[in-house]
Amino acid sequence: MKFKPSASWLVLPDPIITETDSGIILDEKTAMENAKRTNILEVLAAGPNCNFAKVGDTVMVDPRSEAARTQIEDKFYLIVSEHQIIGKW
Repeated sequence: MKFKPSASWLVLPDPIITETDSGIILDEKTAMENAKRTNILEVLAAGPNCNFAKVGDTVMVDPRSEAARTQIEDKFYLIVSEHQIIGKW
């Protein structure tokens, strides 16, 4: 990924899945509900001021926080502030 977030922002994969591994297409409501069930994601990019999480870490995002969903390089990602991270593995 060429995109580099600034400050203490993290880029995470978008958990919204519109098609299952077996090829079943999910409607938007179902896809959104399934996405809300996961708050454990891998860090894809980290800003230069991130002290806790780094690229490759698996982190737990506070489920009460809101992430910015944005399209970068033809794919959707979530961008969250590092302070929204509860912990990492």
